[in-house]
Amino acid sequence: MSAFSAAHLATLGLLLLSAPPARAQATEPEKPPEPPSIQLSEEGYIFSTADKAFVLKIRGQLQGDGRFYIADSDRSANNTFLIRRLRPFLDGTLFGFVDFRIMPDFGVNQPLIQDAYIDLRPVEWLRLRAGRFKTPFGLELLQANTDVPFIERSLTFDLVPVRDAGLQLYGDIAGGRLSYAFAVVNGDPDGASIDVNTDDSFDLVARVFAQPFKGDTNSALQGLGLGVAVSRGLQFGTPSSTTSNTGLVPQRSTGQEIIFSFLNNGTTGPTVVADGEHVRLSPQGYFYWGPVGLLAEYVLSSQEVSVGDQRARLRHHAWQAYASYVLGGEASFTGPKPHRPFDPKTGKGGALELSVRYQGLDMDNDAFPIFADPTVSVSQARGFGVAALFAFNRRVRVALNYHHTTYVGGALDGDREAENVVMSRFQVAF
Repeated sequence: MSAFSAAHLATLGLLLLSAPPARAQATEPEKPPEPPSIQLSEEGYIFSTADKAFVLKIRGQLQGDGRFYIADSDRSANNTFLIRRLRPFLDGTLFGFVDFRIMPDFGVNQPLIQDAYIDLRPVEWLRLRAGRFKTPFGLELLQANTDVPFIERSLTFDLVPVRDAGLQLYGDIAGGRLSYAFAVVNGDPDGASIDVNTDDSFDLVARVFAQPFKGDTNSALQGLGLGVAVSRGLQFGTPSSTTSNTGLVPQRSTGQEIIFSFLNNGTTGPTVVADGEHVRLSPQGYFYWGPVGLLAEYVLSSQEVSVGDQRARLRHHAWQAYASYVLGGEASFTGPKPHRPFDPKTGKGGALELSVRYQGLDMDNDAFPIFADPTVSVSQARGFGVAALFAFNRRVRVALNYHHTTYVGGALDGDREAENVVMSRFQVAF
C-alpha cells in the first residue's frame, strides 16, 4: 500500500469517528391521557377516570307516603302524610378494587347514618366489608326498600337484625349461583339497628343463598333462589328507662303501630332485659319467572331474658309469603322491570305490579304476664295485604296498599282491635 493511500485511509477513519451520529428515527408523540368521564343518567351523576379505577356516583331517593287508618275506633294511630325516606348517598371506587358507600337518611324527621362502609374486592368470590351495613340475614331486608312490592316490610322484620357495625366476609361463586356471607357485628335487638356495642359481646351471622340455575336461559328455574341464615350472640341489657340499654325493642305492625313491648318501668318497677344467648334461624327463598314473582321466609328468634330473679328463654316466630304479577314487564328481586319506559306523550309503557301477601307473628306465650303485659302486648298477629305498584320506569314509581291485621291479646278486655290501613307512596330514586 502506498504512503498516499495509507494517509487517506487514516484521514477517513478520523472523519468517521468524529462525525455526529445519524439522527434517530422520529418517534410518535405520546398520546395525552384520556379526560375524565362525566355522565348523567338514571344511575345518578357519575364521575370517573377513563380506566374506571376511580369512580364517584352521586345518587338519592325520596319516598313520600300517606297512612290512613280505617275503622280505628280507639284512635290508636293518626292518619298522616310523611317523608318516609330521604336519602342522598355517595357510592365510589378507589384504585379499581376499593368500594365505599355513605348514605344518610333524613326521613321521618330523624336524621341518621344508615350505611357507611368500605369494601375490599380483590376477586368476586372474596370480599371484605367494614363499617355499618345491613346485617346479612333477612331475605326481605336485603331487598332494597325501593324494590319491595309493598310499602312497608312484613312482620318478619320484627325479628331480624337490621343494620349493624362490624366486619363481613362475602362473595359470589360460580357466577353468582352460590352466595355466602359471614359477619361479626356488635349485635342488634330484634327489629332494630344499634350504632354501638352496649354489652361487650359480639354476634356471629352466617348466610348462604343458592341460585343453581342462574344464567340458564333455557331453564324455567333460572329465577329460583333458596337459602338459610343463622345468627348467634350473647346480649346483656341493663335496667333503664330507655329501651336502648335493655337490649330489647318493641315490635311494630305493618302500619307501624307498637303491638308488643317488654315490661320497662325504669326505676319505678320491673324492667325486662336481654340476659344471655340470642339465636336466630331463617330459611328463605324466592322464585321469579317472567311476570310472576314469589317470595317466602320464616324467622325464629330464641332469646334469654330476665326481670329481677325471673329468667326464661323466649322463642318468637314470624313468617310471610307473597305473590306478585307484573303487567307490561317482568318480575324480579330488584323490582318490576318494564318492557319499555312510560311515555307521557303516548300514554304507553311502564309496568303495573299486583301483589298479595299473608304474614304472621307469634310471641312466646311464656312472655306473659311476667315479661310482658297481656293487656298491652299482643301474643299473635295475622294479616294479609294487597298492593298495586306502577313503575313508570326503573326509577319513578307510585304505589297503593291495603293491609288488614288481626290480633290475639293486647287489650284490657280481650283482643286488640284489628288494624286496617291504607298506604300510598310516591317514589323517585336515581
